[in-house]
Amino acid sequence: MRLKLLSLSVMAMGAAALSGQALASGYNFGSQSVAAQGTAHANAAEAADPSTIYYNPAGMSELDGTQFQFGLTDVIPDSKYTDSGSSHRYLNGTTGLGLGGNQTNSSFAPSSVIAPTMYLSHKIDDKFTIGMGIFVPFGAKLGYGSNSVNRYALENISLQTINFNPSISFKLDEHNSFGFGLSAQYMKAKLQKAVDTQTGIFLYGAGLVQAGQVAQGTALMGLAPSLGDGQVTLDADGWGYGFNLGWLYKMDDHTRFGLAYRSRIRTTLDGTATWDYSGVSNVPAVQQALAASVHNTSSAHTTVDTPDSASASFYHDLTDKVAVMGTATWWGHSAMKNITINFDKSGEGAMVIQQGWKDSWTYALGMNYKYSDALLLRTGVAYEQSPVPNDNLRHVALPDSDRTWLSLGANYKFNKNNSIDFAYSYIWFKNANVNYTDSCNPTNVNSAGGSCTGNGETTKGSYKTNLQMIGLAYNYSF
Repeated sequence: MRLKLLSLSVMAMGAAALSGQALASGYNFGSQSVAAQGTAHANAAEAADPSTIYYNPAGMSELDGTQFQFGLTDVIPDSKYTDSGSSHRYLNGTTGLGLGGNQTNSSFAPSSVIAPTMYLSHKIDDKFTIGMGIFVPFGAKLGYGSNSVNRYALENISLQTINFNPSISFKLDEHNSFGFGLSAQYMKAKLQKAVDTQTGIFLYGAGLVQAGQVAQGTALMGLAPSLGDGQVTLDADGWGYGFNLGWLYKMDDHTRFGLAYRSRIRTTLDGTATWDYSGVSNVPAVQQALAASVHNTSSAHTTVDTPDSASASFYHDLTDKVAVMGTATWWGHSAMKNITINFDKSGEGAMVIQQGWKDSWTYALGMNYKYSDALLLRTGVAYEQSPVPNDNLRHVALPDSDRTWLSLGANYKFNKNNSIDFAYSYIWFKNANVNYTDSCNPTNVNSAGGSCTGNGETTKGSYKTNLQMIGLAYNYSF
């Protein structure tokens, strides 16, 4: 076993974790419109501004003239991880070698992340309206650090996506409108992970004694356990394509119902993995193994499927001042069985991550109150299910769990052409445990006896998470 192969396995696990983030409804960015955020995204049938391109493109038929919207949403996370016995396996498959490092990470999430949205619609005639949406459907940024107990699963990750969504709506009659859109989605990812050189030497053939010498050597040098690690960095990107459909039924001027569907988008991420062993090159026991690792750079590929979704929504004016609305959204996560990472080098088994996710639902209810001709107030609540079915399938890059939204918002009109939207949301997650084990045995044999690439670490701990979201948008109509 070459140390290079173990390094690839570490990179592969990170790629899989990255893919997992992209797939989860919990890591759906959560807000594609500041106005919608103010109702906890209950207003898919309201069709009051061009962000309806995302929620239901048929709603563009309700918009007059040309309308433009640009928004910014600031996500402020507060997440804490506490370890309860993470470890990795020896060659015989037993678990128990401690990982060292920080057991509690109170700041693995960034102080804030800002994402933009932009929408434009134009009414061609009484039948047709066209539009363009540009938004961030998925995004994540986590940093556990190089001295974390989680470092073999993940040190840092950054995931950025942007979706270009040209759309058209057709008004069949006074009651029925239909919409269609195409999506071109760009995804870019960067992650860093520690490389477990101590176990790598053992697998390479230097033996348990020398593996122990590495740990002893780093201790004698006064180094933290993590400073006996290598590091792998992966940069990857790719494009994927999909579509969305919508139907809006307008019962009268006060009541609307909508159905919408957004397709799954498959993206192939192609990238480069780079390894750095400078942090362990002064440990004598690893020099022979490092010399055998002649490939410091390798190509790797993985396929990411963002889930399809289907929603049903309603909007109703109770009075001339009060409107109520609701949306139920289904997310098709169960189609994702495995994530498989393949390598260009011959003889290196693929990394297969078992997902076992389930379909999930999001339910939202909201209300508008027209305080005056200039000021509209909004509020809403929502409940989102996580697709992760149990602790064994929860990864540190996806500490996802069921969550509840509480949102407030407002729209203020300066005049008939200019207005702003504001929204604030507080989102609290159900406390979540992780007990995730790399399914590939360190001998690079999977449970079926075939070759694979794996590291065998187990991450075991618990998460407490909440988020605050602040949104501000400018609207212009002409």
